[in-house]
Amino acid sequence: MLKQNGSDSTESERKIVITRVFNAPRELVFKAWTEPQHIAQWWGPKGFTTRVTELDLRLGGRWRYVMISPDGTEYPAKGVFREIVPPERIVTTDEFDEGFEQVINAELPQGIVMTAIFEDVDGKTKLTLEIVHKSASDRRKHEEMGVVAGWNSSFDCLDEFLAKQVEQQHNGFTLTLPSDREIIITRVFNAPRRLLFEAWTQPEHVKRWFGGCSSMTMTVCEIDLRVGGSWRYVLHDSSNGTDHGFSGEYREIVPSERLVSTERYEPVPNSDRLNTLTLTEEDGKTTLHIHIQHQSREQRDGHLQSGMEVGLRQTLNRLEELLQSMSSFSGN
Repeated sequence: MLKQNGSDSTESERKIVITRVFNAPRELVFKAWTEPQHIAQWWGPKGFTTRVTELDLRLGGRWRYVMISPDGTEYPAKGVFREIVPPERIVTTDEFDEGFEQVINAELPQGIVMTAIFEDVDGKTKLTLEIVHKSASDRRKHEEMGVVAGWNSSFDCLDEFLAKQVEQQHNGFTLTLPSDREIIITRVFNAPRRLLFEAWTQPEHVKRWFGGCSSMTMTVCEIDLRVGGSWRYVLHDSSNGTDHGFSGEYREIVPSERLVSTERYEPVPNSDRLNTLTLTEEDGKTTLHIHIQHQSREQRDGHLQSGMEVGLRQTLNRLEELLQSMSSFSGN
C-alpha cells in the first residue's frame, strides 16, 4: 500500500510508505526482521533467496544482505543502524552495495534512510515501512525499479514465514541465542520422555526420523551408547547425490533425562560443537531442550545460516510422527 503524507510536501515527495498487518505478535515480527536465521528465510521477492553476510544489531552497527535471484544473480545491499527500539522501531541507512549497478546497468539512488515501525494491534502486528530518499527524483527512480512491488512480494514471504512460526509455537518450538556462541532449542512432544529417549538413541528408531526433508535418506546409523562411545550418521541427498556425515562422542548419559555429546559436520573442518539434550516430563508431555555450544561466533552464525532451523523443525516434526506411532503401539 503506497501513501503520501501531505502534511510535509517536501518529505512526501521523497518518501515511500508501505504498510502490512501480520497475524503474528509484534515480538515475533521484530525477531523475524532482526535475526539472521529468520531474515534468510523471507527477505527478498518471491523466488529469491538471501544470504546475511553481516548483522551487528546495535547503534552504529552494520548490516549487509545479498539477495540472489532464481537465475543466481546477486544483489547486495548494506546499511548502518541509526535507531533500535525493540520491539517497536528500527531506523537504518539502506545502500546498494558495490556491484549492484553493474547487475542492473543503471545508476542507483543512494543515501536512503529506512524506518520500520512495529505496532501491536490486538495481538496482530501492523508494520509500517518508511523509505526516505535524498530527492523526489531518487524516489521516482526507485519506484521505477519496482521497489514497492518488491517489498510487497517480500512481505508475502514474511507472512508465510510468520504463519509457520506461529504454528510451530503451538507445539512449543523455540530457538534462542543466549550468547554469541550458543543456540538453545526447545520443543514439546505429546509423549513420555522414556519413549523420546528411546527414539533419540536406538538406531531402528533414529533411521525413521532423522534428516528432515524428503530427499534425505539415512544410509549409516551407528550408535555406541556409552560414555566414551561414538555415534555416526550419514544422510544421502537424492536431489544432488551428495552425502552428509555427522559424528561425535558421548560425554554423559542419564537415561531418559540427559545426553551430552560432541558433534561434527564431517565435510567442514573444525566444526566440532557440544550438544546437551535434556528431557523433562509433566502430565505425560515431554519438553526437549537442546543446548548447542559452538567454538566461536563465526561457527555459530555459519550453523544458523546453513538452514539448520528449517531442517531441525522438519526433523522434529518427523520425530513427533514417530512418537505418535510408538505411543499407539506401546499403549501409552
